[in-house]
Amino acid sequence: MKKDFRVKKNKEFQEAFKKGRSVANRQFVVYILKKPEQENFRIGLSVSKKIGNAVMRNQIKRYIRQSFLELQDYVHNGNDYIIIARKPTAEMDMHEVKKSLEHVLKVGKVLKKPKRGDND
Repeated sequence: MKKDFRVKKNKEFQEAFKKGRSVANRQFVVYILKKPEQENFRIGLSVSKKIGNAVMRNQIKRYIRQSFLELQDYVHNGNDYIIIARKPTAEMDMHEVKKSLEHVLKVGKVLKKPKRGDND
C-alpha cells in the first residue's frame, strides 16, 4: 500500500475511534470515518499481541492489505478505515480474510456493488 492509503498517526486512529462509526463481525471491527476532503480511502491496521507472534500478526496485516487492494474499486473513497483484527483471524487464510472483510464492509454499507460482468 502506498503511503497515501495508510493511517499511521495515533491522533488519526483516536479521531476515528471517537468520531467514526463502527461495524463488526466475528473476525474484524472496522471504524469508518468520513473525510470528504480526501480523494482516496486510507486504512489503518491494528492486530493485538493476543492474536499471535510477530510473524502471525504481520501475515494477518498482509492479508488485510491485499484484500483491500483487490477490493479498492468497490470501496468508497473519502473514508478512513481502521481495521482491528480479532482472535479468530489467526486461523484464517487469505480467502477467508477477504470474504470476512467483504462481509463487514457490506454491513457498514461502504462497499459498492460490482457491475454485471465483473468477475474475479
